[in-house]
Amino acid sequence: MAVCARRKAVVVDVGGVPVGGDHPIVVQSMTNTDTADVAGTVNQVMALAAAGSELVRVTVNTEHAAAAVPKIVETVRLFGSRVPIIGDFHYNGHILLKKYPECARALAKYRINPGNSDIGRKTDDNFRTMIEVAVENHKPVRIGVNWGSLDQQLLTRMMDENSRAAEPKDARQVTLDAMVASAVESARAAERYGLAHSLIILSAKVSGVEDLIDVYRALAAACDYPLHLGLTEAGLGSKGVIATTAALAPLLLEGIGDTIRASLTPLPNGDRTEEVIVSQQILQSLGMRSFTPQVTACPGCGRTTSTFFQDMADQIQTYLREQMPKWKENHPGVETMKVAVMGCVVNGPGESKHSHIGISLPGTFEEPKAPVYVDGRLTVTLKGDRIVAEFIEILNSYVASHYGAPAEVTAG
Repeated sequence: MAVCARRKAVVVDVGGVPVGGDHPIVVQSMTNTDTADVAGTVNQVMALAAAGSELVRVTVNTEHAAAAVPKIVETVRLFGSRVPIIGDFHYNGHILLKKYPECARALAKYRINPGNSDIGRKTDDNFRTMIEVAVENHKPVRIGVNWGSLDQQLLTRMMDENSRAAEPKDARQVTLDAMVASAVESARAAERYGLAHSLIILSAKVSGVEDLIDVYRALAAACDYPLHLGLTEAGLGSKGVIATTAALAPLLLEGIGDTIRASLTPLPNGDRTEEVIVSQQILQSLGMRSFTPQVTACPGCGRTTSTFFQDMADQIQTYLREQMPKWKENHPGVETMKVAVMGCVVNGPGESKHSHIGISLPGTFEEPKAPVYVDGRLTVTLKGDRIVAEFIEILNSYVASHYGAPAEVTAG
């Protein structure tokens, strides 16, 4: 696929994670726990970080939440994680950051929504105070404009100006223009209050796919700040995954975007880490980053009425993800490995040959044997009840021999 040259943004250091420039596009996520619940929030931060979230944002909306932030950061560090933790502030951020200086110091970045501060009004003490705290602590700030909480004074002014134009734009376009203006003008205000240009990240988030693409193209053309991409509310299940992919992929292919999030609505008691996996998979599918070995599996057809190959593909993909934390440390490059688990002889051998390791399972009416290909060559044919276990043994041997030193050697 054709990928445009990456838009050249300034580089912002977020707690040791570089965002922008030629650095890899960063995956981030956000907890949905009550931040005042230290144990619950720490557990979710750790789970998100373990899944691969490189930045984790927490809500800081109450005094109890602000007071809990230093404890959360300290506990996460005690568990050995260095993931930067970001504070999300609305309405009362200026109060909380001033009243709880330890919170201000502990966070790696602040997220401010100009529509929920008093930016643009006669006095913008709330916005200015948050920026001054950021300057004092040398913290980066993401100025995040949202469609649903846009600065109404700015929008009204631009709507009025548009109504007097010789060729007025439609309301949608004026609103998108207002979002870009709000982000850029707020960033310039932050710089006037002393925040360095290299400490600012921008976002302009909406819920519609086409709207997101249009607003980020305009924002990318208007500034050189790093941009955070993501629908503000992607939705549930497949709708959320598909909408996020449809919105982010065109922008990323155009070289727009420095950090991303898939803002999926989880099911009750659902796994929050799904949004991390979706973000990683978007980047890996586009060939922009590699996070975990990929499994190619056929969709199945009338030749594969048995679900054995589906179960095996799921087991292999799950096994690879579970092994990645250990493999990442001891087997560099393993994330680029390709594995094929195919259901019959039609495409099975061919796909297996194109992967590092592949297995072609017998279809419903085929001979009960499963040839295994390693680096394009047939090496063994598996039979019987231990096909999955034996294939995993082959996987482990391949990883140990092709990607750095085995774990048992480096551990000592």
